[in-house]
Formats: sequence, C-alpha cells, structure tokens
Amino acid sequence: MKRPVVAGVDGSRESLAAADWAAREALRRGVPLRLVHAWEGLPEDDRDAGLPEVRAPQYHARRVLRAALDRLNERYPQLYMAAEPLGRQPGPALIAEADDAELLVIGSQGLAGVGGFLSGSVAMATVAHAERPVVLVRAGETPADEHLPDGSCRASTRTPYRDVVAAVDGPCDDLLDFAFRAAELRNASLEAVHAWHVPLGRIGPGNGERDRIREEAARELTALLAPWRAKYPSVRVRETLHEGRAVHVVTRAAEGAGLLVVGRRRRRIAVGSHTGPVAHALIHHVQRPVALVPHD
Repeated sequence: MKRPVVAGVDGSRESLAAADWAAREALRRGVPLRLVHAWEGLPEDDRDAGLPEVRAPQYHARRVLRAALDRLNERYPQLYMAAEPLGRQPGPALIAEADDAELLVIGSQGLAGVGGFLSGSVAMATVAHAERPVVLVRAGETPADEHLPDGSCRASTRTPYRDVVAAVDGPCDDLLDFAFRAAELRNASLEAVHAWHVPLGRIGPGNGERDRIREEAARELTALLAPWRAKYPSVRVRETLHEGRAVHVVTRAAEGAGLLVVGRRRRRIAVGSHTGPVAHALIHHVQRPVALVPHD
C-alpha cells in the first residue's frame, strides 16, 4: 500500500498553503493525500463524542477539515483525499502521522490560540522528532511559485519548475535520494550547494591553502553526487561551492528555488525541539518551502 502525503491543517493561512502544496506533491508522486487536525480536546472514541465539553472542538475540527477538503477537491478533483480529526496533543499526533507517511507537510507558522496546533513550538518539535521528511510551507505559497516566471516576468504554472536546491554537507544518502527524486518528479534541475571555509591557522600569505581546500571540497562533492547521478540520469545537476557560513550560503542559493532540501540528524532523546543550528536558521530565514530530511 502506498504511503500518503500527510498535511496538518488548523484553518490558518499557513496550513492551507501547506495542504495545497501537499496536494500537488501527492499528485506528482501518485499517492493519496491525508489531512489531519489534532487537538487534545477532541474525543478519542465514540463513547466520548456526545459529551458537551467536546462538542465545540469536535465541531471546529470538522469545520476546518471540511473547508480544506472542499477547497482541495475543487482544485484537484483527480486526487484521492481523506481527512481525520485526531484526539491527541498536536505534537505527538503529527510525529505519529509522519511515521506512516511518504512525507508530512505543515505550515511554517500557524495559530497559537485555542483550536490551532501549528504554533512555532509544535512545528519545531515535530520537525525535530519526525522519522520521515517534513516540509514546511509559508502562507501565500501558490502553484505558480514553484515555476519560473513566463517571458513577460509574470507568474505562471505553464513554465518549467524552479530548481530544487540541496544543502550538502558530507555523506547523506537520505537527503540526496529525496532531493534527486524531487527534481526528477518536477523535471527540474538540482543545485547541490556546499559551503566550505578555511580553518583558523591554516591560511598564510602565498601558501595556496585556500585553493587546495576548495579543490578538495569540489572533489568530495562530485564523489558524493556520482552514485545519485547514475540512479537519476534524467536529473540535471549543478554543483555549487561557496566559501562562507553554511546558513548564509544556502539562504542565498535558495532565493530563486522551488524547494530547499536540508538534512537533520535524528534525535535519540524524547524531549526538546532542537533541529541543529543550520537547519533551525534556514527554517526562519528561507521563504521557499523547506524539506527537512532526517538522517543518522
């Protein structure tokens, strides 16, 4: 059975943009779309469904899911969709949903009050602990934003897809497989970006150390990409190396991208919402959809 693309919705503009992006991704991958709304005030089974204290959150959940379904059914009638309210705390619910998903898609910001679950802390905790890729989408993201502008510099969905940009910092098969597949599905180019720097104490006047370090970084990047070029021969790949901090280098590279793919080391502890300093900064600075791919 095919894993679905799962989108968390709470009625916010961010979550609706995420659900729309998830629908398009599900179509590209040929898998179903599953919408979920989680709040711990929802009934966990039918025995509690009639209690007065759960009727309000139950009604809100159904309204949010129905509105999202109606909107997506109108835009993507060929896509199979399902929706379900989840009577659990949002963070654990989304992490559990990700385990059985092709990928999880959520808004990068969302409601922080009653009924909304995509607050910043929940989104970051979900990203930090999910075992499957998580894509963060900002409010206002449209189908045309994934494509290059037309000849008159106007937004269009009929033009080629924008590049997929992958932040590459050492061996990471899961990240590269995700990035190459994303580019293949879009018939888009893949830009593999690597930031390098000269360690303190290794540079001196006229010793050529900077050139040697850059050349070594270029060789390593080419070697890392070689097996994935062979697996995805139709993907056009561009290798980009810049000297500087990874956050600054990748942020600049992602400005014109359709999707940024970043690695995140799996956490072995059950608390906290740390994603690593580079991933954390990119989530906050990059305006494009960001896919965070867990790896060991």
